[in-house]
Amino acid sequence: MPVAVGPYGQSQPSCFDRVKMGFVMGCAVGMAAGALFGTFSCLRIRMRGRELMGGIGKTMMQSGGTFGTFMAIGMGIWC
Repeated sequence: MPVAVGPYGQSQPSCFDRVKMGFVMGCAVGMAAGALFGTFSCLRIRMRGRELMGGIGKTMMQSGGTFGTFMAIGMGIWC
């Protein structure tokens, strides 16, 4: 299959590159949202210290992975 060429001779990113980019962008947004929501939920149940950091980190990883997966699927459908 021929590679599409842009107006100045640059090649367009492949579908796999777009899916990777979607996952990374979704992961970044999900981790930021997880940091906010995780902080509020952990502080609401009065976590402190190491337990607080672990709870926030767990929430960040879960929301980042989930949102990144859905963004990757969306970019794959868009290809």
